[in-house]
Amino acid sequence: MTPNPLPRRSFLNLAATSVAALWAPHVLRASNEPGYMFDPNPNIIPAPKDRALWPAFREQLAAWRMEQRQRLHYSDELYRRPEFAWAASSYACYFLLLGDERFYDAAAGRYRVEEWLGRLQRDFGGCDGVVLWHAYPRIGLDERNQYDFYRDAPGGLPGLRGVVDALHRAGLRAYIDYNPWDTGTRRENRSDIGVLCEMVQALDVDGIFLDTMKEGAAELRQKLDAVRPGVVLEGEGALPVARISDHHQGWAQSFKDSPAPGIVRNKWFERRHLLHHIDRWSTDRTAQFHVAFMNGTGVLVWDNIFGSWNGYRPREKSILRAMLPIQRRFAALFAGEEWAPLVPVLVPDVYASRWEANGVRLWTLVNRADRATQGPLLEIILPPGEKLWDLVAGREVESPNTPIRARGIGCFIAAEPAALGTDFEVFLQRQRETEAHADGSMAFPLDVQAMLKPVPRTQPPAGRRPPAGMAFIPGGKFHLVTELRLRECGGYESTHPRMTKGSMIREGVLTVTRDVVLEPYAMDLTPVTNAQYAEFMRRSGYRPMHAEKFLHHWRAGKVPGELAEHPVVFVDLDDARAFARWAGKRLPTEPEWQFAAQGPDARLYPWGDAMSAGRCNGGGAGTTPVRQFPDGRSPFGIFDLCGNTWEWTESEHRDGVNRFAVVRGGSYFKADGSHWYMDGGPRPAGFAAKVLLTWPGIDRCSTVGFRCVVDLA
Repeated sequence: MTPNPLPRRSFLNLAATSVAALWAPHVLRASNEPGYMFDPNPNIIPAPKDRALWPAFREQLAAWRMEQRQRLHYSDELYRRPEFAWAASSYACYFLLLGDERFYDAAAGRYRVEEWLGRLQRDFGGCDGVVLWHAYPRIGLDERNQYDFYRDAPGGLPGLRGVVDALHRAGLRAYIDYNPWDTGTRRENRSDIGVLCEMVQALDVDGIFLDTMKEGAAELRQKLDAVRPGVVLEGEGALPVARISDHHQGWAQSFKDSPAPGIVRNKWFERRHLLHHIDRWSTDRTAQFHVAFMNGTGVLVWDNIFGSWNGYRPREKSILRAMLPIQRRFAALFAGEEWAPLVPVLVPDVYASRWEANGVRLWTLVNRADRATQGPLLEIILPPGEKLWDLVAGREVESPNTPIRARGIGCFIAAEPAALGTDFEVFLQRQRETEAHADGSMAFPLDVQAMLKPVPRTQPPAGRRPPAGMAFIPGGKFHLVTELRLRECGGYESTHPRMTKGSMIREGVLTVTRDVVLEPYAMDLTPVTNAQYAEFMRRSGYRPMHAEKFLHHWRAGKVPGELAEHPVVFVDLDDARAFARWAGKRLPTEPEWQFAAQGPDARLYPWGDAMSAGRCNGGGAGTTPVRQFPDGRSPFGIFDLCGNTWEWTESEHRDGVNRFAVVRGGSYFKADGSHWYMDGGPRPAGFAAKVLLTWPGIDRCSTVGFRCVVDLA
């Protein structure tokens, strides 16, 4: 998520120290590049295009680093602690949405950790860490706060602890996420820092992703050290140099590089500081991989972006499978002091960094051109006893002239064989196998497509008349206009509308127009009430397979008397479908729900074109009786189609990565304080909200109910 102003109530909100206050830009004079200025303030220090300026550029880098470390009285004490040593080599971090169907099997009710790790290995060459992302973009649909989403995950905190234990056994590290902007949901009786420390202790995680935050409070660092040694903080964006000492990693979101590869400022300042580079909506991540390889930093692997699909192309996967094993094996080089950026190369559009230690020299190269290289790449002199290997191709070479694919990477290492370990040949063999399956295609993976679950038909009632308590809705052809607030979870497709040409997007709203043909149907005059649902359970014996949060608002399994005529909530889609089947009905489709609410004149609200007091539950402590607002009925006489609760529709989509459904009508609850929250409050009849489905313990909410329809044709 991109940074936004943090709420004042956030316990971790600190003012950033300005790097600009510590160093002013200096000009490198050159006749053919007079405008270049050495500026260490950006996240990536831009490099001069003129190769003749590179030696002076390296001198400026060294001088800036020395001056800043002296000025800040920099201490690397936390980096020298053995419990934090892992952080410098955790190169690939996977951003995992906990509801991802590849990770959690909703039908079987189990996490699929081993299968999921196998996919990561096949696709990307494995990962070193995993962010267990939990709340956004679901948060705000009801009162639950960000920590409740961990507590209500499948298996609760013990279930997630089992996931973390499995990751640890596989050699991976686990992170939880912190959302400082979450101040409008249910409040805890202690500070955010206190709850975060409890979560770290309960889940045994290794790090915290500081969403939208550049840095965390010093108090958080101190409290974490007391709870669990070795927990790293990873801020989003431009971490001030002054805080590198206690933030071992950084979430490098959309860092902008220069035409000649620049130098990642914080990595240059502290070689053991690791960044995970990502540009989430990019359709070509190659530039991020180039930054990582030239700077010895990491990447954030992220294909399921809060419910929107941006899969990795074959070339991107091939680069990662070749690059990550090199970084892991030679992590000590990449975290060492002998790093020379932008060393001389012999081919245009190719750039190289050199890393040295203990008689080993390693060159990382990137090809910025859209064509493969030809001829020698570097001038390398081998002393007696040394040999040269191409680490991407996995073989010994006489000289560094192996072609680098278009937009690809290269890597050479020079050393005496004994300095590279007894298993070096095994490593080379694996690299050869990887190279044999490399693919330079940038074709978008189209295997993920959202499919709407088929809608069941009901048996028309005798006489084809609406049953008691239902309103007749005539059939016909209608033009419907539906609006969704354009959030990162996207719209009806698997890919996000911003990645699709022709999408109607204006001022953050996605507009979907449809001509639909509806057969005559009948809709419940009111949402299904608690009393009606209790009767269904008594007569049918229905009990869900997973009981978490089921009818959570009832007392000891009984309907509180004062809620009998309120809409039933804390039911998921399957709970609602079970009632509908028992009643000989089904859930309405989205077009059916919208037409019943708007009528043939396509009004904005069920009662007209303006919000009016006294026509719906406009917000407050909870639900209201389903017939409390007779002046808010739709043209067909239907109650409660705005406010009170959102309503499930028969709109379940799945694509093998995400499941989602669409709810209509709005609810009494609205989380204020951040635009990151899901939509709340009463909503127009043409408004739709996309809900990512996870499992019943999360899908059951205090703000979502349902009503039914029957087919009349």
